[in-house]
Amino acid sequence: MNHNQLIQSALNEVERSNSIEDLELVRVKYFGKNGLITQELKTLSSLDTDKRKELGAKLNNLKKNFFSSLEDRKNKIESSEINLRLRKDFLDSTLPARENNLLEAKIHPINQTINEIVSILGGMGLMYEEGPDIEDDFHNFSALNIPKNHPARQMHDTFYIKNEEESYVMRTHTSPVQIRSLKKMPLPLRIFAPGRTYRCDSDITHTPMFHQVEGLVVDEEITFANLKWFIDIFCKTFFKKENLKLRFRPSYFPFTEPSAEVDINYTNESGKIILGEGTKWMEILGCGMVHPEVFKMSGIKKKVTGFAFGMGIERLAMLKYGMPDLRDFFDSDLKWLEHYGFSFLEETDLSWR
Repeated sequence: MNHNQLIQSALNEVERSNSIEDLELVRVKYFGKNGLITQELKTLSSLDTDKRKELGAKLNNLKKNFFSSLEDRKNKIESSEINLRLRKDFLDSTLPARENNLLEAKIHPINQTINEIVSILGGMGLMYEEGPDIEDDFHNFSALNIPKNHPARQMHDTFYIKNEEESYVMRTHTSPVQIRSLKKMPLPLRIFAPGRTYRCDSDITHTPMFHQVEGLVVDEEITFANLKWFIDIFCKTFFKKENLKLRFRPSYFPFTEPSAEVDINYTNESGKIILGEGTKWMEILGCGMVHPEVFKMSGIKKKVTGFAFGMGIERLAMLKYGMPDLRDFFDSDLKWLEHYGFSFLEETDLSWR
């Protein structure tokens, strides 16, 4: 075979190709499993040493030049296709908008609710803190006094991330931010931490990813009375219901002792929930006094006490603004957002008692 002619033919076909598909056909023709040059490379073993070296060097040089030329031609074709699409899809930005197709931009209810919470808790003296969505076992479980055999650690509740050196999870709550804050910040400490959390759950009231906000206040002589006052002010301010009644029920959380769940009163009229009226009760959040083990695991040696609370942001939004299904928050439905969304010009209520 005339190898010089074969080499020149391969390079010429690359240059004549006008599409990515043509280039692929040329590549297969010469360097595919049964390609012309592939077959020549297979014959090298049958040649004597000198001829094998000479032909091997020539074919390897061709291979290098071929794929270099192929890549250059591919880039030119892709660039040409992009420019062609840009010319076809040209949009004159000076044209007036088509009013019939305009959709008013809206703030998502979750963002609006977070903004309200940030405004209220910030106005009450708490500092905004953040933490990573991917947490280690210590910050997500152990430091919060959650034992190894606790149900919350099971696979059906937690998203585990495989790692050879250490166990990582998608955080199941924003409480790890409390631990990180206790370890790095001086006392007294007054922080809150809104953010995404993850659990293996999905139905009308649960989604695999949702938002929580946690709060933590640590100082000398903090009591449960301080906690009750704080939660009372927050709930009445957030829901804008001065007549809202709160009920604290004894509960259990590994990281607080004593612990309580907080209910708010409501009535149901024709399927509509009205907060602050009636004698029915609805659970709204969990809270309690920080467990001594949490202070110990966080390296706090000073004699202090503190309270913590946590609540679901979607749940707060649903109660305040009347969304019936939690899953709608994440369906990317523009009609739903147009109905429940908020104007960018709407001011967040900063008032609190």
